[in-house]
Amino acid sequence: MHDNDDHDGHDHHHHHDHDNSYSDMQARVRALETLLTEKGLIDPGAIDAIVEIYETKVGPRNGAQVVAKAWSDPDFAEWLKRDATAAIASLGFTGRQGEHMRAVFNTPETHNLVVCTLCSCYPWSVLGLPPVWYKAPAYRSRAVIDPRGVLAEFGLTLSADKKIRVWDSTAELRYLVIPERPDGTDGFSEEQLAGLVSRDAMIGTDIAGRAEASA
Repeated sequence: MHDNDDHDGHDHHHHHDHDNSYSDMQARVRALETLLTEKGLIDPGAIDAIVEIYETKVGPRNGAQVVAKAWSDPDFAEWLKRDATAAIASLGFTGRQGEHMRAVFNTPETHNLVVCTLCSCYPWSVLGLPPVWYKAPAYRSRAVIDPRGVLAEFGLTLSADKKIRVWDSTAELRYLVIPERPDGTDGFSEEQLAGLVSRDAMIGTDIAGRAEASA
């Protein structure tokens, strides 16, 4: 507990090899990328641009679909609260290592923020590649100690009376923030609603309907 802010998920039991080491295939891809770059056959900047697109645009579309359905379908939202793993799997998105999912819902009283304090556990199945800052030691430590200050650095200033709950991901359990539905979206299709949901909003460093603050 940190004053008005809660920190959940202390019991990690992390399997660090899940996120902090390369699989054989990843190692081969990295070696090939290095070789091709050294031979001048590929531009590292182009690779970085492709990765950035996947991080911020393509990857999070799965999660945005989950959020949009929760906003528009009360039965699905209840299922998501009871058993997020099954509800998300019903849309075709499952964890790459069989980890369980939990959906945490923002409310007018509470804002949720996700971190992994020991390594970089992240819901790949719904958010794609983790952003660089999510894996940085500064975020992993300060999100717990000073979540309000961290959010302010992302351009998200919350009212002093809004509680912040910090959820600590593990290799077995990963979190998806369901942001509050923006006002004025009655009658929007699920596709239109999904377009309002950024990756950062599903981590908790942003709210839905804003331009994403950071790659």
